[in-house]
Amino acid sequence: MRDVLILGGGIGGLTLALTLHRAGIPCRVFEAAPDIRPVGVGVNILPHASAELAALGLEEALAAVAVQTKDAWFFNRFGQQIHVEPLGRAAGYPYPQFSIHRGDLQMALLRAAQTRLPPGSIALGKRLAHVTQDDAQATAHFTDGSSATGMAAIGCDGIHSTLRRQFFPAEGPPRYSGVNMWRGVTRWQPFLSGAPMVRAGWLSHGKMVIYPIREKIDAEGRQLVNWVAEIETPEHLERDWNRAGKLEDFLPHFADWRFDWLDIPALIRAADVVLEFPMVDQDPLPRWSHGRATLLGDAAHPMVPRGSNGAGQSILDAVALARHLAAGGSVPEALSAYEAERLPATAAIVLQNRTNPPDAILREVWQRTGDKPFEDIDAVISREELLAITGGYKQVAGYTLADVVRRGAA
Repeated sequence: MRDVLILGGGIGGLTLALTLHRAGIPCRVFEAAPDIRPVGVGVNILPHASAELAALGLEEALAAVAVQTKDAWFFNRFGQQIHVEPLGRAAGYPYPQFSIHRGDLQMALLRAAQTRLPPGSIALGKRLAHVTQDDAQATAHFTDGSSATGMAAIGCDGIHSTLRRQFFPAEGPPRYSGVNMWRGVTRWQPFLSGAPMVRAGWLSHGKMVIYPIREKIDAEGRQLVNWVAEIETPEHLERDWNRAGKLEDFLPHFADWRFDWLDIPALIRAADVVLEFPMVDQDPLPRWSHGRATLLGDAAHPMVPRGSNGAGQSILDAVALARHLAAGGSVPEALSAYEAERLPATAAIVLQNRTNPPDAILREVWQRTGDKPFEDIDAVISREELLAITGGYKQVAGYTLADVVRRGAA
């Protein structure tokens, strides 16, 4: 059996390598970067994705470096509590929700892949130029002049995917949501439950998402806290996960956000790093698979980062693709079956993230109160309405409690 060529060594690509190895399918990973380093800021792994990582034997390794999120908190920009509900194991799920530094997640996947895959299975400094194929094989051609041939080529090469651009050269630029965001990490004492996912404010004035991603990082017992500041603005730069941000461009919007549960301006000013990124996505594609080549993760379905779902969907893609390749049919049939399962599911999430992710709670309260403090939240919006918003997103994204229990039993 020839190798599967995995074009990209990020979260999706490394998860695919581990799931293929588990299925007995040989693979090789080709990463464009000359070395894989723990870069980035925070991501969330929802219970449906952590169930799959647990099945790969990674739960203990992740628990050692992540925060197991306990609850979701929603506040208006005056610091008034709108809603709180349990998450992950605290909500009865059989698997945790992990808040984790993206670099810690990637390094855990990398260490597992280096341990389990044969030596030489991960090649660095291999930037894809294009893919060719015939009825028997697919060949990845790299910008250094080298090439590799296997039974399939899987584009796990992220938001700037070369393979996606090869398949759809006229697609055009990403769709800007009208919201720019700044992201950072800060060393801070635990707050609220000690493991919260906080969403506060609304986009017209400014919105914050805040959650810890590492525990007890120093002798003072501080956590590494991830935060995201979002502001409606017509101005944005090209998407680049590593672009440095400037405090003066957004901090004034949050200057008076000093609450009894958190001093947000102080949190922002104390950041170790600040990055800027436009909230963009791309319309769902008509297809991902072309013969022996297909797309996975951000290369297939870049989505607005709302709902804590981007990394998790790449993990679910990897599991589905490995399952279809292991089913015994031809490679083109397997890739088509993978696409039929995952393209509609992820397209629904891309569209839901544009309109009604969990933080739509904040929009509803902002609209109903006219962006003013309230006296009684129950007079503004009922708990049933609040749970319907968060529950509706769980259904679309595939992580209701029933969904996760079924996934764990599969």
